[in-house]
Formats: sequence, C-alpha cells, structure tokens
Amino acid sequence: MEYLDFELPIKELEEQLEKCQVIGQESEVDVTATCIQINDKLIETKKNIYENLTAWQRVQLSRHPSRPYTLDHVRGLCGETFLELHGDRSFKDDKAMIGGLGKIGGQSFMIIGQQKGYNTKTRQYRNFGMANPEGYRKALRLMKMAEKFNIPVVTLIDTPGAYPGLEAEERGQGEAIARNIYEMVLLKVPIITIIVGEGASGGALGIGVGDRVYMLENTWYSVISPESCSSILWKSWEYKEKAAEALKLTSSDMKKQELVDDVIPEPLGGAHYDRETTFKTVEEYILKGYNELKVLSTEELIAQRMDKYTKMGEFKE
Repeated sequence: MEYLDFELPIKELEEQLEKCQVIGQESEVDVTATCIQINDKLIETKKNIYENLTAWQRVQLSRHPSRPYTLDHVRGLCGETFLELHGDRSFKDDKAMIGGLGKIGGQSFMIIGQQKGYNTKTRQYRNFGMANPEGYRKALRLMKMAEKFNIPVVTLIDTPGAYPGLEAEERGQGEAIARNIYEMVLLKVPIITIIVGEGASGGALGIGVGDRVYMLENTWYSVISPESCSSILWKSWEYKEKAAEALKLTSSDMKKQELVDDVIPEPLGGAHYDRETTFKTVEEYILKGYNELKVLSTEELIAQRMDKYTKMGEFKE
C-alpha cells in the first residue's frame, strides 16, 4: 500500500498494529488488548483525516496509484461478460479510450471510459488516459451503435484532459469533443455518467453528457487542474492547494452547484481500501439511475436532458 503525505499517521499506526500481531503470533505474550487499543486508535485517526479532507487532498486521492481505474470498475461491474470493441473506423484504435458491451445486474450496457495505466509502460500505452480525436470518435461510434440496438450507455470518466499534442489538434480534437457533446444531448437511449477519478476539462466533457451524472466521493470535476490554474494565475505550481479550493472542484461542491446529480460514497480511506464495496455501490447507483430513466419515452428523455444542461449556469442575485 502506498501512502500520501497526509496519510503518514495511518501508516505508522498500521505498522504498529502489524508488529503487535507478529509479537502475539511468535511469542506466548497476550497482546490482544494492545492490538485492540491500536486498532481503535487507527479507526479514530482515519475518521479524523478522511472526514476533514481539503480540496487538494481529495485531488491527491483521486490520483492515488492504488485507486481502481476504469477497467477495474468494468471488471468489477461486468465480470466476464464485458466484450471490448475497438477502433473509430477512420484512423485507428485509441488505447486511452476503452469501450464495449457488458452486463450489469443482468442488464446490457454500452460502457465507455478513459483508461490510465498501472505502471510506466502501460501509462505510455494508454497515453496517461488522455484521448486523441479518434478516441472520442470511437466513443461516439459505440454510442450510436448502442442507440441503434436500444442499449443504455454508461460512461466512466478518469482523465487529466484530452491529449493536447499538435497531431491531435491537426486531426480535429476540438471538433471531435464538440461533436460528442452535441450527439450525446440528442442520443435516444439513457446515459449514466460517473466520474471515477479525475474529470478534467473538455477531455471529460467529451463523454460527460449524461441523464444522470454521479461522482465518487474522492474525485474532482473542473475546467482545469489545480496545477494548471496555479501556473496561469500565479505563474507557479506552488499555489495548487489555493487553486483547488478556489475552483470548487470536489464532489460536494459539484453537488451543491447542481452540476452533478449525486455523490457516490466511498469506503473509509478511499475506493482503493475496499474495491469490492466500491464496485457494489457504483452498481447500485447505475441500476437506480437506469430504472428511473427506462420508464421515460425517447421524447421525454431528450427533453429532460436538454433542460438539465440549459439550466446550468443560471444564477439569481
């Protein structure tokens, strides 16, 4: 287990607990009471830390190397039923954007999402979860396929942004994202969107137009990352914590601003501490959202979706 800087008190207590248990196993000394005392202290420390996280600390948790990525969620939700589909039928298959058919709770879904890597080699292979235009065009192709066969869509967002390289711009990065947003608004099947990690900029919006938009508790959703915001406003990354607070990018901020529909709770310590519980909770929210949407006619579905997004940004003084 890797620990973030603010998790070091937890690391110390877990190491103490492990040593205490080893002493009890290797000797005749009864250390049960001591182990219970350390464990109680560990639980109390975890609650104090995770119930009072700053915006920047939640950003750090969303990037935790042990946090489940999109394919982890897909395997946890669909098991062996997931069939990955490839290619945009125009340029190539973008490895940063994955998609395919799978069953969740007995219901078929078209599942699309950004995939990061687990180590240096796979991060390069997946381009760090930053999709090129062909990735967004692949996503759109799969969504239109789902529409043709009346299959609901689930999108899982986890990206630091769309790939900003020259070749991506040459192939129409902005047009591809804009086209997806336009087409998703008019898609004739239910769309359920979940931010499972980072939700940055247009890279997230390219698959982020949903009838139901949920955020896992320790994720963020914003037009720009705290580091980039800091570098623009203060010409330095040193103010990233201040930028994170100002951007109001946490799940609770997004819910308060009515930009997402609900926040999916995570196990104490984050999704990586108990993956199975996380996957089960995500499944419950997906099925709950789908059951609310499947009773709507196509006209009602699109009308509600358009109304949902046209209301965003309205304020009363």
